[in-house]
Amino acid sequence: MIFDHEKEIADAILYEGYILYPYRASAVKNRQRWTFGGVFPQHVEGEISTMRTEILLRADAAARVEILIRFLQTQERQVRKLTMHASEGALYEPVMELDVEGQRYVTWDEAVEREITASDILLSEVLSRPRRITFDAPAQESVEAIHARSGAVVGAVTRIRKALEGLLEISTTELDDGVLRLGVAVTNTTKLSESGRLSRADAQTYAFMSTHMLLHTPSGEFISILDPPADLQAAAETCRNQGTWPVLVGNEGKRDKILSSPIILYDYPKVAPESKGPFFDGAEIDEMLALRVLALTDDEKREMMAADPRTKAMLERCEAMNGPDFASLHGAVRPAESSRAEARPFDLSIGHHVRLNPKPRGDVFDLALKGKMATILAIERDFDDRVHVAVTLMDDPGGDLGAAGFPGHRFYFSREEIEPVNAGDRV
Repeated sequence: MIFDHEKEIADAILYEGYILYPYRASAVKNRQRWTFGGVFPQHVEGEISTMRTEILLRADAAARVEILIRFLQTQERQVRKLTMHASEGALYEPVMELDVEGQRYVTWDEAVEREITASDILLSEVLSRPRRITFDAPAQESVEAIHARSGAVVGAVTRIRKALEGLLEISTTELDDGVLRLGVAVTNTTKLSESGRLSRADAQTYAFMSTHMLLHTPSGEFISILDPPADLQAAAETCRNQGTWPVLVGNEGKRDKILSSPIILYDYPKVAPESKGPFFDGAEIDEMLALRVLALTDDEKREMMAADPRTKAMLERCEAMNGPDFASLHGAVRPAESSRAEARPFDLSIGHHVRLNPKPRGDVFDLALKGKMATILAIERDFDDRVHVAVTLMDDPGGDLGAAGFPGHRFYFSREEIEPVNAGDRV
């Protein structure tokens, strides 16, 4: 498949926030799951109903693109206990959990993977008229009996999915010099039977969760939105992305694939090679989460085993880890990537005015300060003999807080990320 090599990072996005530590239905912490990439029906409080990606590419109108939309659909898992047999059949009572001879069954929501594919889209065909593709997932209900060792039925697990409907819209705008702006939008068009506005919790079974997009062009070349060439900077700023963040993926240097993610990434993101498997929380640290899993009580581990097949596999993986496994997670030093910027031979002094020019692959919050004027507050050197320049923005009304060391008003940059402005002037 076209995106097989990109599925590892895409799967990390798909299951980001699916099951957060402490991985148990009864836990108070992290009760809101499906945190990122929600595309809801209309009239859901505070949520979007359309996710839109716009990206630049160099290609002629005869070029083609492949598009893959991926999301999770939640399904309700309800455990029921057999209470009695009546003349019309068995009677079951909904319960939060059921223990059958040491095997625990828990009521909780699960997820089903969904993929929508738009293959071989000819860009010339969507220049004048957007391509609209409808899709749906029918409602479904299944019942699985729970048996005792004797074979007797003692309960059941009911799984219910709501019907979903959606619309994929693909459009292209021709810019100058063989550059096109490709737009891909996915809209949740599911009709809700409930009237009025719904809360997120009430509407999540009708939503596309952890939604993201993978784009491929076999003959064109995508342009990085994070680090566009100087002549395409203005064009890149016209791209409008709603609920998503497009980055280049695949082998570094290649520009034929894009991952449009609901969380902020850099170009060519990768899963750390030290990671032994998913913890469904990319914002945390594998070593810390593994230790937390092992610190759970036996009863909590039993509940985690019953929560979801993925949490069961995670627990088994953590309990099988040995000393070298943990040592490999404790830290890694990777060679720094070379920057296009070259060191500039100028003297640094407290009070000098500088213009900020963060590295293209730098921190996202630093990139937001590109071009800003700042004043040097301090020049510091770390244990690796690297120089860090502390600055405060010249137009920051809280500059005095920066001078006092308060975060949010004091920022650190390397020597290569600042340019002198009237270097002899002082504040």
